Amino acid sequence: MAKLLRSLSFIDEKSVQAPKDFIYTGTELIPKPDDFHKEVDETIDCSGLMASRGWVDLRCFTAEPGEEHKESLESLGSLLKTSGFTKTVLMPNTHPAIQTKNEIQFLKSKTTHWITDLIINAAATKDCKGEDFTDILDLHHYGVTIFGDGLNPLSNPDRLMKVLQYLQKFGGILFDHTYEPLLALFGQMHEGDVSTRIGMKGIPNLAEDIAVEKNLEILRYTGGRLHFQTISTGASVEKIRKAKKEGLQVTADVSLYQLLFTDEDLASFDANFKVMPPFRSIKERIALIEGLKDGTIDAIVSNHQPQDFDAKHMEFDLAQPGMIGLQTFLPGLVKLSEELGWPLLIEKITSGPEKVLGQVQTVLSQVTIFDPKESWTYDKKSNMSQSANHPWFGTALKGKVKYLLNGNQFVKI
Repeated sequence: MAKLLRSLSFIDEKSVQAPKDFIYTGTELIPKPDDFHKEVDETIDCSGLMASRGWVDLRCFTAEPGEEHKESLESLGSLLKTSGFTKTVLMPNTHPAIQTKNEIQFLKSKTTHWITDLIINAAATKDCKGEDFTDILDLHHYGVTIFGDGLNPLSNPDRLMKVLQYLQKFGGILFDHTYEPLLALFGQMHEGDVSTRIGMKGIPNLAEDIAVEKNLEILRYTGGRLHFQTISTGASVEKIRKAKKEGLQVTADVSLYQLLFTDEDLASFDANFKVMPPFRSIKERIALIEGLKDGTIDAIVSNHQPQDFDAKHMEFDLAQPGMIGLQTFLPGLVKLSEELGWPLLIEKITSGPEKVLGQVQTVLSQVTIFDPKESWTYDKKSNMSQSANHPWFGTALKGKVKYLLNGNQFVKI
């Protein structure tokens, strides 16, 4: 079906190059008659809507295989589409972990109908335990270029060093959720004034800071490409900033909700605020914002982690960490847009993650179109996830994705 998108306003208009089957006039995407061999059969008025290159999420979790009741691949595909993502990196923490060709083939066969392009992050060590290596070179033959243990850090320096060395054979990237587990042991939230006041065991900034420093030193020794996921402290930002200036091949991302909440929010003891890394202080949040502005932090991720009712509705110290973050992603951007502006936010979910992946688009083949002003209620009726672990559940939000374009696929949400 040939469609004409009228009154289309791109946020990053200067970087827009029309898809091969379209002509972009500055206000419209018009199908090329020579390509479609027929007249436009539908005109879509995009007045009042905003558009950008397709959104890319570098950190997203499913629970299939193993815990499909939390999030199946079917529900995740619908969520990604509804939330505006045309590309996502799927983390390896399933049961079994994504670590052999069987899991790779299973994921590919189950997601062929997705409009969202799937990129697989395979486990670097078996069962993501940081001990024995997976068959990294063999997995690469099945198209995998990203490795890492997802929720678990590669805290063993020998394992980290060897993975970086293996990946250089084919230009792969190590994705690492970096922190020192022993310094975070039994921790429930950020260590600071709030944790002291409410009497909860804290996780110090040090747990992340020294792990980032260690990993950078290993990267200096081995070479290769290292991507830090979900950083949360000002010291981490500064260390990565210096490493980039030094010329190391290092990149970083931050969870969207790390920019929206702080440790003050945990005073309510709502387990939906229990995440890893924990929500830090206002001071650390400001440092993360500066890291986004100066390019130290390359991308913003959803860090979508579904947890079922039983995993969250219990004593805070027993509750599982994690927060879903796809349907609330655009509303979160809307809340941040007054502080950071749309051009910067869109950069961190389009060209920023594309550079991390080494997949910068030269032709605009993916487009996300959204309404930042549309109001809706996030509740049981509207929730498309099989889990509901988000503190905004039951509240009114602003921001709805309206259309997605991915190659020759066009979807109205």
